[in-house]
Amino acid sequence: MPANDPAHAAPPLIAGLLLAAGGGRRLGGRPKALLPYRGRPLVENAVRVLREAGCGPVHVVLGASAAEVRERADLSGCVVVDNPDWAQGMGSSLRVGLASLAGTGAGAALVSLVDQPGIGPAAVARVLGAYRSPTSLVAAAYEGERGHPVLFGADRWADIAATATGDKGARVHLARHAEELMLVECADIAEAFDIDTPPDLARLL
Repeated sequence: MPANDPAHAAPPLIAGLLLAAGGGRRLGGRPKALLPYRGRPLVENAVRVLREAGCGPVHVVLGASAAEVRERADLSGCVVVDNPDWAQGMGSSLRVGLASLAGTGAGAALVSLVDQPGIGPAAVARVLGAYRSPTSLVAAAYEGERGHPVLFGADRWADIAATATGDKGARVHLARHAEELMLVECADIAEAFDIDTPPDLARLL
């Protein structure tokens, strides 16, 4: 077959977009990215998960204590961007992250959260596998309930950025396009808990 035959086309890049800007207000102001997990900052685990699942490139959005995170965590090979408005909520980090992907050629962004260590490469890969086109809209589900990670085809980024405010993130876009959303069940291979409060820290041991 000729080299340019569609059957030989390279698969589209699906960027990993890790939101790691939270200040851990309910954790006494401990930045979530720096919470200790298996001897290293939690953000390193989240990056590893994205890479092992097949995401590339990996962009990381920092906010609270960004300089300290850069100093203490090994984020080599990642594109690291700062969100100066991180305190305004997840929406601002999502906008900053999507803007950083402009020009990368990625066909989609797979968005994950730094404080969900129970979601490993297997679940992320399952969501990645549901990508079909730049209009794809896919989310992991846990016993039928939508969760993370969420995959947004590149054709959706502009609308998501325009509607991502406060802590709503992409919820406005997801609600508007609920009929187009593909849910991929992951409860059999992942646990979708968050590290939000001091009792949750026991899950990192």
